[in-house]
Amino acid sequence: MTVSIYDAKTHLSQLIAQVQETGQGITITRHAKPVAQIIPFPIRRERRILGRLKGQISLSPDWEDFTAADDQDWYGA
Repeated sequence: MTVSIYDAKTHLSQLIAQVQETGQGITITRHAKPVAQIIPFPIRRERRILGRLKGQISLSPDWEDFTAADDQDWYGA
């Protein structure tokens, strides 16, 4: 798809939504000559693996004990 600079300026939000939905780029022209493109940003998604960090994270046995020192650090004097 090709649009003029004027149309791109006027309808930028709609053009970006179209690129996002279709994955197709849009060429912007000035006096019928291409000058820029709106292209989709490549999104790389890591595959999530359940339990990937198992055995790599440990908590102190007293991790949920809230001491007087913690109380003072949290709320102040």
